[in-house]
Amino acid sequence: MKVLRILNRFNLGGPTHNASFLTKYLEPEFNTKLVAGIKLESEHGSEFILSKLDIEPIYIREMHRELSIINDFKAFLEIKKIIREFKPDIVHTHAAKSGALGRLAALTENVPIIVHTFHGHVFHSYFGKIKSKIYIFVERFLAYYSSKIIAISESQKEDLVHNYSICNEEKIEIIPLGFDLEVFQTDMDNKRKVFREQYHLDPDAIAIGIIGRLTKIKNHQLFLNSAKNVLSSSSKQLKFFIIGDGEEKQKLEKIADNLGIKYNEKQQDSNQLFFTSWVKEIDHVLAGLDIIALTSLNEGTPVTLIEAKASKKPIISTDVGGVKDIISHEKTGILTESDNIDDFSKKLKELVDNKELQSKIAINGFTAIQQRFSYKRLVKDMRSLYLDLLDNNEIN
Repeated sequence: MKVLRILNRFNLGGPTHNASFLTKYLEPEFNTKLVAGIKLESEHGSEFILSKLDIEPIYIREMHRELSIINDFKAFLEIKKIIREFKPDIVHTHAAKSGALGRLAALTENVPIIVHTFHGHVFHSYFGKIKSKIYIFVERFLAYYSSKIIAISESQKEDLVHNYSICNEEKIEIIPLGFDLEVFQTDMDNKRKVFREQYHLDPDAIAIGIIGRLTKIKNHQLFLNSAKNVLSSSSKQLKFFIIGDGEEKQKLEKIADNLGIKYNEKQQDSNQLFFTSWVKEIDHVLAGLDIIALTSLNEGTPVTLIEAKASKKPIISTDVGGVKDIISHEKTGILTESDNIDDFSKKLKELVDNKELQSKIAINGFTAIQQRFSYKRLVKDMRSLYLDLLDNNEIN
């Protein structure tokens, strides 16, 4: 049985992990070709995940994140060519751009089974009202011709069915993300030592980090404003880390300057904030940090928070998208109002000052994450779905 799996690009995040694990571990029952476009220059690549699993993907050079009539049409034709040559039983797309081009190509080539996974959505906080409405209309059209739509959380299913009417409830299957979490539980003491020595952190310093692309939707401005407030009000020795890179970096550096937050000082001990750019060994980062923050305006299921839980770290996050599906407030994390500086600052300070709360959240989060987001569970769930779809297709 042949599966053509298509995703936008190999950047760090849930889609790459999921596509890689499904490509590798559904073998030999399912023969999979993995296809992807080109990542942004500002993004850190995740090809090391593919290399580790001995996967050789096919790249479509014309498939980029941004819209382009010419390049998108060329990518569409290239996908059609791959479908004609490979003759897949299933075309499974991941995320928006590949979902649109891949499903249209599969539809025009009469592929019997078409599956799409929403790893998030762009229906709010990404674009203006008119553009958002166009995206919703396109997704409704594509969903109508899809055999199955996969949501990665209950809240995402709620959005797709009730809030944006993308498809009916019967067409949706909930299959959460899956990861190899063992790396976040191995040799963590030594990893912590190496990370903290690199940035000259005192043993008593509390390191608070946010991980992800430096882009508007991640709302790092909220992180910086809250950092300033907590630095001014807490007696603790605090160090803040922005892990990642992107188009917002210069803007964020300017905001830090205006707030009077010290960064990039020649004498590292005086830094209050570190811009680290991308770090491949994210397990080392999580070992070295003490609190993990997320300030997004919109999210699917944030990989950062899953990895933080696996690393036994306390979490504070805005209550957006699929975050509530993996955080129970004051049990497995702290939830704040979206884009509310006062609320985020107040709750971050409470977390900083309360070691008992930090420990409780870290332990509860670690316990909750183990089985739910295992890649083995992901592979098992997807195999069952594929077999059901194939059986139903034969009956029909």
